[in-house]
Amino acid sequence: MYTREASSRLRQEFWTSFGRYMSPVPSAEGNYVNWINYHTGVHDLFFRMNVDSHEASVAITLEHRDLRLQAAYFEKLTTFKAMLYTELQEEWIWKLHDETNSRIISRVYKTLPGVSVLNKETWPEIISFLKPRMIGLDRFWENAKYGFEESE
Repeated sequence: MYTREASSRLRQEFWTSFGRYMSPVPSAEGNYVNWINYHTGVHDLFFRMNVDSHEASVAITLEHRDLRLQAAYFEKLTTFKAMLYTELQEEWIWKLHDETNSRIISRVYKTLPGVSVLNKETWPEIISFLKPRMIGLDRFWENAKYGFEESE
């Protein structure tokens, strides 16, 4: 069992390590990208990574407060499902409405169970899970983003 401070320190150390590991990797356009805080350029559409004491996950989240608009964006995202599969070469979970932190969001995600940010021995496995999926999302977004810019 870790103290709150120790847990926080390990989380910060993990994300700092991951950021350093990913910093030399350019975007699909060949530019610098902040992989930890990926900027999609579309309001309320995010690429999120999360690692806790049980699993790691990568997600596309739609966080519009207007649920009708959120559903419309999710529907648009489903039109790119084949393109997403082509880039990632795996099926992801699609949820129109998912309650998280007392908010309803839409998300498309993939998880890696059985790893923990609090266990440094699982960090290589976590990084090997996150890296190719974020790079794949970036390649996907290079083409898909234009369909969302029209909706804004």
